[in-house]
Amino acid sequence: MLRALNIRNFALVAELDIEFDRGLTVITGESGAGKSILLDALGLVLGARAKRSQLRPGAPACDVSAEFDIAEQPFSQAALDHLELLADGDEAHCLMRRTAGERRSRAFVNGCPVTLAVLESLTRPLIDMHGQHEHRQLLARDVQRQLLDEFGVDPALLATTVASHRERNALQGELAERRRAVEQAHARMSLLRYQVDELNALGDVVHRVDELVATHKRLSRAQELVASIGTAIADLDDDLLDRISRLAVLLENIDDDHAGLRSAAELTASAHTLLQDAVGDLRSYLDAFPEDDSQLAEIDQALAGVYDMARKHGVAATALGSHLTALRGELDALSISESSLDDLAHNAAAAEERYQRAATALSAARRQAAAPFAAKVTAALAQLGMRDASLAVEFESAESAAGLEAVDFKAVTNPRYPAASLADIASGGELSRISLAIQVVAAEHSRLPCLILDEADVGVGGTTADVLGRMLRRLSKNTQVIAITHAPQIAALGDTHLLVSKTSGQDVAIREIDGDERTEELARLLGGRKVTEDSRAYARTLLAEGAEGRDACAGESR
Repeated sequence: MLRALNIRNFALVAELDIEFDRGLTVITGESGAGKSILLDALGLVLGARAKRSQLRPGAPACDVSAEFDIAEQPFSQAALDHLELLADGDEAHCLMRRTAGERRSRAFVNGCPVTLAVLESLTRPLIDMHGQHEHRQLLARDVQRQLLDEFGVDPALLATTVASHRERNALQGELAERRRAVEQAHARMSLLRYQVDELNALGDVVHRVDELVATHKRLSRAQELVASIGTAIADLDDDLLDRISRLAVLLENIDDDHAGLRSAAELTASAHTLLQDAVGDLRSYLDAFPEDDSQLAEIDQALAGVYDMARKHGVAATALGSHLTALRGELDALSISESSLDDLAHNAAAAEERYQRAATALSAARRQAAAPFAAKVTAALAQLGMRDASLAVEFESAESAAGLEAVDFKAVTNPRYPAASLADIASGGELSRISLAIQVVAAEHSRLPCLILDEADVGVGGTTADVLGRMLRRLSKNTQVIAITHAPQIAALGDTHLLVSKTSGQDVAIREIDGDERTEELARLLGGRKVTEDSRAYARTLLAEGAEGRDACAGESR
């Protein structure tokens, strides 16, 4: 339950400390006194978006804290323990805090900084707040389903369905991913085989590109080279070799052992020998040229194939050999194991069966709860003055983590017209009452610790307001109810009565009232600004009847 709310520098609130108790707490005050500010401040600590307008003028930041008693909330304790946020030495205590300045806001749980998402996830199971226009949330199918589940479905069934749905989706996702991986591996293997085969078809030329390029360059200049080499051989053959030969003989026959002469004779003889060898090599070079252009054409064709393949594979022609080697290595290393597919498929099928089994049990529980839920809501509508109205629960097939169906609340507000979805109800007042009846019936079976209602009595008065107040009183036996109200019939039924007012400095103040002060406030609610003895007398009557109602509820609780 909500134990306390502490507000600092929030809008018109300079400093405000409010304590709450079990049962039904009513909050009243004149219009404009600042009752909505309290809900806005509480909304901030529950994770709502901070607004600059909420900052008190002149203050650097606002600070809102909400203290919860979670002694009877094992799931909340487990969530805090999982996040290592339990209060040291006091697991039943939880302090949620939010600070907000002009540029940033911060959130804390038991003094530890947390994200807004964490703050919201921790407060959502602890408190449900309904503003004047928040009955529009009831139009959402998910909200309708949740309300029906709260009324008559074992939470364990829903938890099992959610868990099995998560498990099934995870296994199906893993199976699909594995199938994609196997398909991609098969596709890659096919591509590799094709690429290796087309490169193998080129033969060994992929490893001799440099050699072929050099040969092609030489053969394409064959005429030029043959002419040049022929000229060189002719020059050597004419008389150069003979002259060098005669010079070598001449030097050899000189009778002088001088070192210079002997060296010159040896070099000349060597030059003659080398030139002879050079002529022989040149003739061999000429003999290597083919007699026609057939070899050049073959090399041309081979290189054209190599260059085309290099462009296709996106590599340099000279790198085709190493590229082929790499492709062969990848192909040899690539192995596809499809054995795990069968295991995954089997596990996914088993998970699907578990989900269907859990979801079917959940559906049966929902359908079993639908009739009594609709009957109770219809009875509550009659008590709220809508005697011709009724509610029916319909189901549509829609598979999700929440089961196999979507829930659609259909209402009849006029017997002459067929049932219609809540979204098709034109009257805001009717929708508000229907929403209230549904919330009250659902909350009677809900494990929600605290329910806050902002002016749920809008559009009702007199006997209907009294009926609504008694509904809230019954509800407060197992759920803390905090109701902001303008209806004296509801205010008189509160276990605790808080009065919101403005100080002389126009700051919002709130205090608990009782005795004569409470009588005066109810008289004001009854008669407006002009309080008479008659309105005071009626206020005392309402308070006396409210006290009797409290005693009756206390007896029922015992």
